[in-house]
Amino acid sequence: MNLFFKELSSTNWSFPTTIWFGKNRSNELHNACAQLKITKPLLVTDPGLAKSSMLDTLLKELKNNNIDVKLFYDLRPNPIGANVKNGVDYFNNNNCDGVIAFGGGSGLDTGKAIAFMANQKRPLWDFEDIGDNWKRASNENIKPIIAIPTAAGTGSETGRASVFINEETQEKKIIFHPKMLP
Repeated sequence: MNLFFKELSSTNWSFPTTIWFGKNRSNELHNACAQLKITKPLLVTDPGLAKSSMLDTLLKELKNNNIDVKLFYDLRPNPIGANVKNGVDYFNNNNCDGVIAFGGGSGLDTGKAIAFMANQKRPLWDFEDIGDNWKRASNENIKPIIAIPTAAGTGSETGRASVFINEETQEKKIIFHPKMLP
């Protein structure tokens, strides 16, 4: 018998990012919010997933557990800096206290950057992954984040960086988020 293909049971582990793995673990999203003291999350996803039944299920689970979730999906498949700025504005204008990033790399990267940038004083591009730019970040101001990947491939749910297109230079830039994930 090949054990590799047997259904894996639910489990949690950290290395260093905390991972909750298993079938229907998204039904426990309210517990993850409670652990991180998130009561008013901004759920960040892409426009396609914003119309999906998967998202409807997540929103229902949160609302059934009295979590006042806001939805942001104004981002491109290859996100740009303006997507982050607009998300940060929406986050702050709605007094959100954490981020749930849902989707593939674009939604996850944008969600991570919104949580990172919500209370930073410097512009996004000041945190480009060059030299010790990461030291410019105010780590105590980084908001908690939960990442729910819907695709395999990018690994963005476990990483401490995001990729965005700088609209002025039309170059992809890596933004490093120090202490972004536990």
